Amino acid sequence: MKPPAELAPPDTHFISAALGWLALGNPAEARAELDGVCPAHQQHPAILNLRWGICAELADWPGALHAARCLAEVAPERASTWLHLAYALRRVPEGGLAAAQEILRPALDRFPKEAIILYNLACYACQLGEMADARRWLDHAFQRGHPDHLKRMALADDDLKPFWNEVRER
Repeated sequence: MKPPAELAPPDTHFISAALGWLALGNPAEARAELDGVCPAHQQHPAILNLRWGICAELADWPGALHAARCLAEVAPERASTWLHLAYALRRVPEGGLAAAQEILRPALDRFPKEAIILYNLACYACQLGEMADARRWLDHAFQRGHPDHLKRMALADDDLKPFWNEVRER
């Protein structure tokens, strides 16, 4: 795989405009701007990552899954790639919680210090009714990540509602 090309104007202008539209809460316009990036650069990791974010904002999970799969081809060394892939896969009809969980388990081997992977595994296990696994994943996430940040996240995450009392006590 060859390294991605450096992005330059006018592509960087399209990226800036897309980011601006996203900040203004208009992901549809952000998508239209990103579509202006030249075809040769559409597979650049920065473009794919932004496209994933736009699709997620639009709840276009098939589009987000496509962007994440492309990211897995061009940027497999990024933990965020696998998180994006699992997150989108969870939400498409052909995916689901078990499929998302299956994507993240090997990602944990590649990125053992990424607390957010452990956190998401806890969410998936909890939603699948695998409470012992969920508790174990969540404990590991708290050990490897920033406990205060994870506590705030967990207490706002309906996926982990069965653990809210335990999380409050941390």
